[in-house]
Amino acid sequence: MLELWTSETPNGWKTTIMLEELDANYTLRPISLTNREQKEDWYLARNPNGRIPTLIDHEVDAENGGFAVFESGAILIYLAEKFGRFLPTDTMGRSRAIQWVMWQMSGLGPMMGQATVFNRYFEPKLPEVIDRYTRESRRLFEVMDTHLADNEFLASDYSIADIACFPWVRGHDWACIDMEGLPHLQRWFETIGERPAVQRGLLLPEPPKADEMAEKTTRQGKNILA
Repeated sequence: MLELWTSETPNGWKTTIMLEELDANYTLRPISLTNREQKEDWYLARNPNGRIPTLIDHEVDAENGGFAVFESGAILIYLAEKFGRFLPTDTMGRSRAIQWVMWQMSGLGPMMGQATVFNRYFEPKLPEVIDRYTRESRRLFEVMDTHLADNEFLASDYSIADIACFPWVRGHDWACIDMEGLPHLQRWFETIGERPAVQRGLLLPEPPKADEMAEKTTRQGKNILA
């Protein structure tokens, strides 16, 4: 049995999308970022970085409560290898897919995360800082667009590379990143978004209601800046 500790964020959705694509048997344990559950001792015992998501594979190391995997990119690779899907088996294909996962983990996610923080939460507004992260996020979108001009997906067939990047691209409005003039990226985005497993994964955990979301956004913003 697989158990996923997660919340409704781009990194969380990467893992729920993957599990839905795999049609895996798993349980979901929502983590309240608003209440900072990810910083509690019981969580840190399995994920020393205190971030979501965390995957527990109860089929492995069962005597110690299961094998814990933290970092969303590592979880995607772990699941791809466990199920033998969404990661090419040939050396070059496998490397290409993992390169794009690492690109997302080191570039697209952090840059868009910072763009979101400084556009949405940080006071006072710092135009130079906002411009830096907004321009870099847009540049990374352009990298994807150029690559996708000659490729249907990021690494030949649909893979963990696409699953890793899609939730972050999906958040472009919230991060205030313009997608205009990037037709290949938009084509890819629409194609991925039409997949039933992607649509299911984006609803996990259950999204908060409108009034709950307003309070949640305010409180999470304070936590981010704390």
